[in-house]
Amino acid sequence: MSWFATKFHSRTLRTAFRALRRNIMRSALTTLGIVIGVAAVIAMMEIGNGSSRAIQRSIESMGASTMIVFPGTAASAGVTFGRGSAVTLTPEDAEAISRECPAVRVAAPIVRARGQVIYGNLNWVPASMMGTAPAFLEAREWGVADGEPFTDQDVRSGNKVCLLGQTLVRELFGGVSPVGQEIRIQNVSFKVVGVLALKGANMMGMDQDDILLAPWTTIKRRITDAGSTNTSSSTTVVSSSVNTLSSLYPGAVKLYPEQSAAQAANTPLPVRFTNINQILVAARSPQQIEPAIRQITELLRERHRIRFGQPDDFNIRNMAEMTKALSSTTTLMTRLLLGVALISLAVGGVGIMNIMLVSVTERTREIGLRMAVGARGKDILRQFLVEAVVLCMLGGALGILLGRGGSILVRTILKWPTELSIGAIIAAVVVSVSVGVAFGYYPAWKASKLDPIEALRYE
Repeated sequence: MSWFATKFHSRTLRTAFRALRRNIMRSALTTLGIVIGVAAVIAMMEIGNGSSRAIQRSIESMGASTMIVFPGTAASAGVTFGRGSAVTLTPEDAEAISRECPAVRVAAPIVRARGQVIYGNLNWVPASMMGTAPAFLEAREWGVADGEPFTDQDVRSGNKVCLLGQTLVRELFGGVSPVGQEIRIQNVSFKVVGVLALKGANMMGMDQDDILLAPWTTIKRRITDAGSTNTSSSTTVVSSSVNTLSSLYPGAVKLYPEQSAAQAANTPLPVRFTNINQILVAARSPQQIEPAIRQITELLRERHRIRFGQPDDFNIRNMAEMTKALSSTTTLMTRLLLGVALISLAVGGVGIMNIMLVSVTERTREIGLRMAVGARGKDILRQFLVEAVVLCMLGGALGILLGRGGSILVRTILKWPTELSIGAIIAAVVVSVSVGVAFGYYPAWKASKLDPIEALRYE
């Protein structure tokens, strides 16, 4: 039975091809609408995907996929000091977020500072001075235009190295490469190891290139002085001033000289708890921001031993407006391309229906003869449907080749970004078959309903 069905369908297919070959020019012109429609869809989808990806990369570079974790709010005697006033975040928190949150691509600790940068007889106060880790550049997708970034070893060793933004290079070095030069921040010398790539203004109009980056350990211990103070020695000094037992032997001579301020700064003692100001987190994609927030919240509550029902001792801020702008832009572009595709394919389908109706009229006597020798209505219906589907399939195949060629030509000549869309190619094949069935059914149904006697009399 299956052999008979296969034989019958192959015979129907051969009959359809033979009927289409009778008037090759008309068949070619009929498929031209489908060719143009499918080619336009594929070319526009590939150009649209490339443009959407370029827009997405541009917005992501401004922070659409990033979040900032702030410490909680401290309060004393009924007075709240505002967000970030509590001391709750540590560098280990940033490492744990990067390691244990699947939706997070990378996380970097941030220590903020404020100070004057001096080179020779010039000085400048950058808008942003941050101590961080190399992961910061990856999170912000920020490259280095000259030199090289500092490393994790620089962070562990607290080396006095830094990266400068383009604005600092222009103001202090007149645009000349500063790599290898030394600058001073609060009488601490830093070696410039690299220059950040040009970033421009952000969405708020703030200059992102007016920035200095250094290892967070160096900024923490040498610039901000937070966490580097020898609390045990300071406690001893305070206690000695109030403890009367310390003056029992006023004539005692100290065996070791006291450490100077410069020596204390150059040899900071390790501390048991080192806090940071922020944690910059980059999600794997803008769609992963919400899962990343949930995972970070659960992790930090566990690490900070926050009981159920107690408020968080941290805050997470995401770039919701940027993400919303990104999603609305890509959605609008997709709908626009879909509308153009529907119009193009509808025009091609109308052309096929028109030609198939003409073909039914021309072949009325042939249809009557086939019915007279035993063909049933469904056989006639199947034959004309196969002819319509074959026309659309041929047009779809040529349209795919033409669309791919047009996309490559646009990328080569106009330098527009394009991206291969396998989904568009598969959709083109499916749509071609669907258009053939949808627009070929009425002519095929009309042919199957002809009266054999009237069809044989048709002149």
